[in-house]
Amino acid sequence: MFIDILTIFPALFENIFEYGIIRRAQKNNLVTIQAHNLRDFTYDKHHVVDDRPFGGGEGMVLKPEPMFRAIEYLTHKSEPQTLSVALLSPQGKTFNQEMALRLSKLSRLILICGRYEGVDERVNQTLITEEISIGDYVLSGGEFAAIVIIDAIIRLIPSALGCQDSTENESFSSGLLDSPVYTRPALYRGMEVPVVLQNGNHKEIAKWRRRKALEKTLLMRPDLLEKAPLSKEDLKILQQIKKEKT
Repeated sequence: MFIDILTIFPALFENIFEYGIIRRAQKNNLVTIQAHNLRDFTYDKHHVVDDRPFGGGEGMVLKPEPMFRAIEYLTHKSEPQTLSVALLSPQGKTFNQEMALRLSKLSRLILICGRYEGVDERVNQTLITEEISIGDYVLSGGEFAAIVIIDAIIRLIPSALGCQDSTENESFSSGLLDSPVYTRPALYRGMEVPVVLQNGNHKEIAKWRRRKALEKTLLMRPDLLEKAPLSKEDLKILQQIKKEKT
């Protein structure tokens, strides 16, 4: 997979991807990440990438010319069906695990880091495949959103974690939050790890984890239960949990 980042601050990405899973994925040729300076696609001597908005108003708007040149340069060898050009902005569709999984299956992803008051609308109408937001708040620019999105995507690329079960069992992958986890020592400051996790009965452990995942989701993110693929047994467990808490 190739991930291109279009930004006016390429230096921000120089070291951020040199750690952990992302570093290993690059080393194993699972992904190639490259940040491109939008100013390199300007023709004026001052490398201007923004201008005042038509109609007046505060702030500046990213100009269309360098955007068009940059995207055309990056996409001229890419097959359209394996490519997404995503603008990162507060107006986009909220990023989630489902979107991360879809993007992880692309051969090429271009992330445009929005800045100032936004990007000239002609860029949106002509070049953008999708617009993405990482939440209902405003950042200084799309660079930090790009880091979040790239980390979430690379975790889902086969072999990136070394164990596919790691991603399949994580929060949101099943539509639920993850169940609690424990490690040694089994007893610490009077607090003991649940006995079911120590007895080696994998069937009982799986049942316990499912119940705890349902319980945690009901408590912290009940909205997720509306879309989660729940079995009849799950619904029965949820009813039991609700009764216990009333």
